[in-house]
Amino acid sequence: MTPAITALDHLVLTVRDPDAAVTFYTAALGMRAEAFAGADGRRRMALHFGAQKINLHRAGAEIAPHAAAPRPGSADLCFLTETPLADWQVHLEGLGIAVELGPVPRTGATAPIMSLYLRDPDGNLIEVANRA
Repeated sequence: MTPAITALDHLVLTVRDPDAAVTFYTAALGMRAEAFAGADGRRRMALHFGAQKINLHRAGAEIAPHAAAPRPGSADLCFLTETPLADWQVHLEGLGIAVELGPVPRTGATAPIMSLYLRDPDGNLIEVANRA
């Protein structure tokens, strides 16, 4: 039998300024920030949402092991939400965050989705989507 992956536990984003990333992901996307001690004892930051989290690495001070070429602004992430996209548009506008595109239909992992696209402080492409 071939082993199989069942879920995503966490991913890592390399960021220029962890505080700016925490502010964006908590205020704009409603994630929960948590400081924790890494295996090496260093203070680290994570962003929790659902049953997943994003660990943050400061550019130039990445935690080993890490990606072969970690760099801010290289990610393209899609997050699912139950909140209507019209509500997201009002929320983001209130924070002064530009929506680059959307709502537009896309193909999700399990079903069609409707998406809005924006950028985080490092230029990562962020997609916020409703299942259609």
